[in-house]
Amino acid sequence: MIDDIRVDDTVYELRPDFAVLVMTAHGLRNGPTDDRTRAWLASASEQEVQADKIDAWKGAYRAFGAKPQRTRPSVDALTRRLPLPEINRVVDAYNSVSVKHALPIGGEDLDHYVGAARLVRAAGDEASEEALGTPEAGEVIWRDDVGVTCRRWNWRQVARTRLTEETVNGLFLLERLEPMSMEELKEAGEELADLLSELSPDVRISTRIISNGN
Repeated sequence: MIDDIRVDDTVYELRPDFAVLVMTAHGLRNGPTDDRTRAWLASASEQEVQADKIDAWKGAYRAFGAKPQRTRPSVDALTRRLPLPEINRVVDAYNSVSVKHALPIGGEDLDHYVGAARLVRAAGDEASEEALGTPEAGEVIWRDDVGVTCRRWNWRQVARTRLTEETVNGLFLLERLEPMSMEELKEAGEELADLLSELSPDVRISTRIISNGN
């Protein structure tokens, strides 16, 4: 499945510097927040906000017509909620990495996907959940064969693919724009893999970086 995930060329036309580290994790053991993940959240909450990276995402939103003050990039919204909220162990893990690196990270339940994930510019008629509304033409969305999985690049995901305490197989999307380096993207992926392995010693992790021309 990981080899079938793709980014449409129209997204690179909008932001040639975009890259995503795709990670699948099979055999997760999720559950309620515990002392270990609570400590990860607390440590990340103490990090200084990296405004330059967040500003890059605001610029990307404006490029497809979104207003980032109204629908904020996920990492911008997250840093405005410090100290970080407790969700569940796996979400706590990727939220802590997200804030540490000012890197939008999406966490999805692989078993609720139909077909492969792909990042595209919306036609404007894609099926979406009522709470999120229908995407606007030209909007950047993640989707699968059923419809939208996340609107406005990384603003808000649908409930259908959300990570829950019952999730066993996960998909993580670590999304990079300059000024973040590709090396830091890889480091963030390694950190997330380490945290997931600490939570789930038998987890099987695969990663792939998708970038412009690669």
